[in-house]
Amino acid sequence: MTTLPVIDVSPLLDGGPADRVAAEIEAACVDSGFFYVSGHGVSAELIGALDDCARRFFALPEETKLKIAMSRGGRAWRGFFPVGGELTSGKPDLKEGVYFGAEREPDGRPLHGRNLFPEEIPEMRSVVLRYLDEVERAAQAVLSGVALSLGLPRDHFSAGSTADPTVLFRIFHYPPGVDDSWGVGEHTDYGLLTLLLQDSNAGLQVRTSRGWVDAPPIPGTFVCNIGDMLDRLTGGHYRSTPHRVFNATGRDRLSFPFFFDPGWDSELPPLPPTAKGFRRWDGQDLRAFTGTYGDYLLGKVSKVFPGLRDEVI
Repeated sequence: MTTLPVIDVSPLLDGGPADRVAAEIEAACVDSGFFYVSGHGVSAELIGALDDCARRFFALPEETKLKIAMSRGGRAWRGFFPVGGELTSGKPDLKEGVYFGAEREPDGRPLHGRNLFPEEIPEMRSVVLRYLDEVERAAQAVLSGVALSLGLPRDHFSAGSTADPTVLFRIFHYPPGVDDSWGVGEHTDYGLLTLLLQDSNAGLQVRTSRGWVDAPPIPGTFVCNIGDMLDRLTGGHYRSTPHRVFNATGRDRLSFPFFFDPGWDSELPPLPPTAKGFRRWDGQDLRAFTGTYGDYLLGKVSKVFPGLRDEVI
């Protein structure tokens, strides 16, 4: 059983009164920074199609999957990596995965460009791109609830730092865990918020004030957590909480994290003084962020795949 709350965000999608939702989001973000999202508007049919494509892809021989290896994605930082190919806190993870992002023509900026898709699953391209569109809509809605929860206008983020957001999407396959091999080691996320789709297999754990708690899959929901950037903007009022994955089910596990962050060229100003409660004892304002979000993100992600660092930066 999970102790994380389930929040119906449908009022944020339809533009209706959202005071109750905002209050629930505030309570969750102050407590642990984690909650489940229901009423998100992403179709079950699309989720099923995405799951099917992912399972077919990971069932391919590794040499076939390596045809879209991340080394072929160049500065766009897209494609497949094998088990052990990604590091969390400097240690290899017991997972394999595929990196995607917003589909754009290359413009010279790192992490921008076109995605790599396997020719053996031709429908995967349309399914992934449809999914990105639908989840981005849900993420903007959730972030509007975050804005309301801070006493800010509903469009505070969507009219500013996420008007042209940085969208990063992953599909991860976790083999059954062995000994102390973590699927993903303890970490926090970098940006504003993450929407995580899980299959029917548990494995996600969240470190709360009550200790580590499980965040098992609940049908029809995403797990939402806030990242380091929102923690920083709110002066620690909203928590970017450590989490980890260990697949103890004895079965293959899939997860689909969607990272929704400020625009690449955004320079994030501090939140307005009207935002709720961030006065520090020493009077310093730690909410200000200098430089662009892209510069900040590059410094983070280049540690995940050291072998690709020079190609991206």
